[in-house]
Amino acid sequence: MPEAPGLQSVADAGYISEWAPPGKAPASNTPLVPGNPRTRKKTPAMILVRHGQSEFNVVYSVTRVDPGIPDPRLTDEGKRQAEAAAVALAERDIAELVASPYTRALETAEIIASRLGLPIRIEPLVREHCRFHCDIGSMRSALAARWPALDFAHLPEKWWPDLDETDEQLLGRCRDFRSHMARHPDWRRVAVVSHWGFIRGLTGVPIGNGELLPFDPGGKADEAAGARHP
Repeated sequence: MPEAPGLQSVADAGYISEWAPPGKAPASNTPLVPGNPRTRKKTPAMILVRHGQSEFNVVYSVTRVDPGIPDPRLTDEGKRQAEAAAVALAERDIAELVASPYTRALETAEIIASRLGLPIRIEPLVREHCRFHCDIGSMRSALAARWPALDFAHLPEKWWPDLDETDEQLLGRCRDFRSHMARHPDWRRVAVVSHWGFIRGLTGVPIGNGELLPFDPGGKADEAAGARHP
């Protein structure tokens, strides 16, 4: 997801900081980076995972221009990042993966699930802020054909909106997901594979491809200043 000017978050206080550099207090805007030994402290928390690098990301990060790639797949680097995320998640007691229906998120979840032996549940609430060509998805029937073991039956055939989703609509989804997961009896054992814009809207924290972020859906919800995509 490229820039989302002016975006606010609904739940900055729900972010859980678990580590900090030696001699410093934990920072509230620091994600867990797979492969970094400081990620291994296992405070119980839901884990948000940003999908690995996509074909869109690798172009946009250099040009800052929408390359017009709908529903992009992972690059080789993105697959490596997903593998690293799986290794980091293996340190935690995860029982279920929740994934966005976009291909880049499904490919990330597939890599993690195959390594850890986890079920994948498709959740359209955690899809990306629909503003760029990468946010044009694949039809439900196409997804079901590619991933026949996954359940897409609850999705409409075209499950994403037009490329004009407002910040208010995104934040509404964030609130709905937060409320839903706060009622989940085992939310501390869930990992959610999502996107830059959704995770930023939910937590106030921008994270990189393949990075992990602990999150407490039962924490106090605050409004926070927005941030641009790096």
